[in-house]
Amino acid sequence: MTLIGMLHHRRDPKTVIKSYAYAAVAQAEGLKFFYFSPGTVNFVNRSIRGQVYENGSWQERVMPFPDVIYNAGSPEKLAKSKPIIEKLKKEIPFTTNSIGNKWNINERLKEAKEFSNYLIPSEVVKNVETFFKFVASFHKVVFKPIDGRKGKGIYFISSVKNGYEVRKDSNNEFYSKQQLIEFLEEKLSTGTFIIQPYIQSVTKSGHVYDFRLHVQKNGEGKWVITTIFPRIAPKGSIIPNINNGGYTNYLDPFLQQEFKKEAFNIKRMLEHFSLSLANHLDNIQMVKYGEVIDEIGIDIGLDEHLKIWIYEVNWRPGCPPAFYLELDVVIHTIQYAKFIAENQAKIKREIGTLKRKNIEKKGKIPIIAITGSAGKTTSKAFLASILSKKWNVFESKDYWNTTEHTKKHADEINDTHEAVVLEYGMAYPGVIKEHCSIIQPTLSIVTNIGLAHVGNFDSDIKGVAHAKSELIHGMDQEGVLVLNKDDENSKYLETEQFKGKIMTVGIKSSANYRAYDVKYKENGMSFKMKLQRQEIELFIPILGEHHVYNALNAIAIADYLGFTPMEIKAGLIFKKPPRRLTIYNCRDNITVIDDTVHSHPQGVRAALDVLSNIGKHRTIAIIGQMRELGNLREEEYRKVGEYVHEKNIDILITYGFRTEEIGAQAKVKGFPPKNIYHFIQKEELHELLDKIVKKNDTILVKGASKTNMFDTVKYLDDTFKE
Repeated sequence: MTLIGMLHHRRDPKTVIKSYAYAAVAQAEGLKFFYFSPGTVNFVNRSIRGQVYENGSWQERVMPFPDVIYNAGSPEKLAKSKPIIEKLKKEIPFTTNSIGNKWNINERLKEAKEFSNYLIPSEVVKNVETFFKFVASFHKVVFKPIDGRKGKGIYFISSVKNGYEVRKDSNNEFYSKQQLIEFLEEKLSTGTFIIQPYIQSVTKSGHVYDFRLHVQKNGEGKWVITTIFPRIAPKGSIIPNINNGGYTNYLDPFLQQEFKKEAFNIKRMLEHFSLSLANHLDNIQMVKYGEVIDEIGIDIGLDEHLKIWIYEVNWRPGCPPAFYLELDVVIHTIQYAKFIAENQAKIKREIGTLKRKNIEKKGKIPIIAITGSAGKTTSKAFLASILSKKWNVFESKDYWNTTEHTKKHADEINDTHEAVVLEYGMAYPGVIKEHCSIIQPTLSIVTNIGLAHVGNFDSDIKGVAHAKSELIHGMDQEGVLVLNKDDENSKYLETEQFKGKIMTVGIKSSANYRAYDVKYKENGMSFKMKLQRQEIELFIPILGEHHVYNALNAIAIADYLGFTPMEIKAGLIFKKPPRRLTIYNCRDNITVIDDTVHSHPQGVRAALDVLSNIGKHRTIAIIGQMRELGNLREEEYRKVGEYVHEKNIDILITYGFRTEEIGAQAKVKGFPPKNIYHFIQKEELHELLDKIVKKNDTILVKGASKTNMFDTVKYLDDTFKE
């Protein structure tokens, strides 16, 4: 006769009401049953001092090790007994095992891919800046503790005019930005919080609702639906959890009332989803840990398109008494415990088969290489950020784009990586060809063809395009190539022989991925586009229209690889590469724009666009030397001078060899001579800044790393520090 041991963190079964039901059902099923806690286990004589339910009361008995253990205690409270539990697991099968907190489950589902499209993008809120970037993109968000239970500690925060609305349960409060910062800092000091877009399901009468999907394994070891039911929030509240005043309803009448003709199809969809996800999570547990699970509760919502979104997955879910389902839950559990005890060899074979299939399933991973005269690093950062929403991504370090770097990357990429994102830089012919011989890309992006390094190609832009085309020739010839439709010089790229798929991005031209309604926002850009047959609004936390192109490059690849608009939107909230249009807010409302990594004519004009757009009062442009322009230097410097005048910049300061040509041309076009300065010594430049910088000024510092223009950024930040 099978002996079942019920493991719980409490010593006294009388304090665990459900223990009576388990003891009674076990007896009805013809099984032996006892209750125990970790401290009563004796490994020397393989016995447990347990509690047996006899004649209406619990009696202490010394019991042999059971055939199976029903793991019923709280994982947190059992943690102190972990050594005992781990030792028990080596000798006795457990009916189930913890699948972790909300964040762990999300990470597992992302990694396994199949159900990741149903996940609401989530971020751990590491600091206040992370929070505000997320709100800028999604406008309405959920802010909640990572280990929260029963709907406790959940805040719904919306961006509204002149501030933020913070809602908890049915209480609403208006916060200024400073008040919200203080609120967030106080919460973050108490524990770990996550943030998600707020996706709401609402009944016809205006009540917020969700669905609880409760699934278990039965006596044959198969997943079955215990129940599916809607939970409805009380009027004025947006949390349908029972512990927060929410109430339940029966599924069929609710679906009939809300969805009419679609009711039957939605019910079947929920049933299929319940069992599919349960099997999927069980398979993950078996492959990853060699363990099984037996019961989960899944909370989901339906958006306006009737798409399912997973709110959270709970291990050991509660069952509402209103449905009289407690006995059904217990019967499934006891019958499954018997199955586990009698079928260990079969379960172990199944685990072994799943692990082998998982190894075989790992095929060729996407390898994405990015080249171009500008935007490589930012495009790479956007793309890696999006892909990491689901995958373990190998991303090259910022500016690590030489062939020596690529050789190092080839040694570092391993079987754990599910995608690779690399920059391929070049200054001379043959360099990109060498990159491709070391790591051949399956997908490629050419951001644009500009004047960077043009002096190394006899000052001929076609020579630059020919060298960049080495990526097209060296990649997988049936792969995917992304090109910039708005870039005039990209027409020189050699695509005629390429047999793969070519996708285009653009703002001004019709393209496969086209952005429109591009706007400057606080610390970023917003734009709209059509993606997967719907119009979506996106936000990137970096200034400049040129960075919208970089985002489009990443969106094109991510969309091709099957990422959802929601995942793409969340991924665009990326970690910005350093010194790329970084904003320093100094005292007296002085703003410093740091763009001191690379400098070429295209990048200078893009930076001037940013200065012109965000400078609300007086604007100052400090422009450093541009290298490797060859015979085009004088012509391109003149064009920059004309652009400074065209953008109505107030003060122009140039630094470095021959950069006075920029100011000379600006003067020819009508720029006031008294507002033009030129230096070849940084100390003299800094002395001028001491004299001329005033309250409300916006100052752009643009230059390449080799000219050390960051010294000027640091000087301004130190001098005008708040």
